[in-house]
Amino acid sequence: MENESILIHGAQVLDAAGPRRGSVLIEGNTIEEVSDALSPGDADTVIDGHGKLLIPGLVNTHTHLSMTLFRGMADDLPLDRWLNDHIWPAEAHLNGEYCHAGALLGCVEMIRSGTTAFNDMYFYMDDVARAVDEAGLRCVLSHGMIDLGDDDKMRAEIRESLRIIRECHGMADGRIKVALGPHSPYTCSEELLRETARLAAEHGVGIHIHVSETENEVREVSEAHGMSPVEYLDSTGVLGPGTVAAHCVWLKENEMEILSERGVKVSHNPSSNMKLASGISPVPELMGRGVNVSIGTDGAASNNNLDMFEEMKTASLLQKVSLHDPTALPAMDVFRMATVNGAKALGVNSGLIEEGGLADIVVLNTRRPHLTPWRKPASHLVYSASGADVDTVICDGRILLLEGELKVLDEEYVMELAEGAAEELTSKQ
Repeated sequence: MENESILIHGAQVLDAAGPRRGSVLIEGNTIEEVSDALSPGDADTVIDGHGKLLIPGLVNTHTHLSMTLFRGMADDLPLDRWLNDHIWPAEAHLNGEYCHAGALLGCVEMIRSGTTAFNDMYFYMDDVARAVDEAGLRCVLSHGMIDLGDDDKMRAEIRESLRIIRECHGMADGRIKVALGPHSPYTCSEELLRETARLAAEHGVGIHIHVSETENEVREVSEAHGMSPVEYLDSTGVLGPGTVAAHCVWLKENEMEILSERGVKVSHNPSSNMKLASGISPVPELMGRGVNVSIGTDGAASNNNLDMFEEMKTASLLQKVSLHDPTALPAMDVFRMATVNGAKALGVNSGLIEEGGLADIVVLNTRRPHLTPWRKPASHLVYSASGADVDTVICDGRILLLEGELKVLDEEYVMELAEGAAEELTSKQ
């Protein structure tokens, strides 16, 4: 089926350009034509789009995929206790097979909820890449580097990152790319950050990093370096157009200007920031300064799911209540964040339903009680829909989910595999 042409016929289309009627023809991994003149005889495989909404595949720009294994393990705690007392001790027992199992589970969850591309930072990333290849999704992977000022640890982290670049960058016919992933300015030495910037330029890869997630982080970095996290990172050369900065909650005016001037892409993670009580990112202010802001779920241990529809609604409502302004972050703006902005952040030619773009497409069933009456597609998509409404998913021109039936992976096997891995990890605590 991968080499066949696919026609999605008679659907309503919604992307950043707005709603319209039209059929979409896919040849290979590319959108060949978008037109209301196409007929079912124009393709090998025809998907009936009547009563359905066709959108670009959603792009999750910050997650830790294999943390699906830790879902529900350490709820209702502040970030420092969550990490130090629970997550980091559990992660000490991870291995490649555990991470492969957790990544497979995350891939199934993302396919079923309409995400076709994601930006991942974690460990054993070659095993994560193996899972992504099996699932048919698109991603940027980075090994999460933490050295805490230890020179030997720094060298080991750099070696592992370079190994992942060598082995995984360009895998799966280009669906899998690799970035460098220094965890944060408070867990990485200045030398590691500077070396990250140098290696990113040398190898032509991006950078994925946590930035200004909590007040405690800002205080710690400021005391150690006499600068705020963004100012400090800027001094190391880490900030640039190829950098995705996750969270960006505690920002001063000049820091927002630096992010804008450097062309940094920001990944907003509202559910995780709310659950860990980290704070609220100034998304409208960042966007007003021209910063490309996208949406991420963070890991399933701090969210606790990977549903980007839920994340879109949360992102919009959080800004409205925070700013006491019901007009803040309207539906179309947040939809753009989850599609075309996310695609730009990852350097992927997707996020729009247009000729020549990659065929990363999601079809939703709009004939549901909670989507009736069907009048305003963007409103219903952001405020009413959920991942459960996803009917069909196509990534890179391949059908991964068709009318609710998963066409890749054995879902029951994946869930059993992940359950077993999670139980083993729990027993080692």
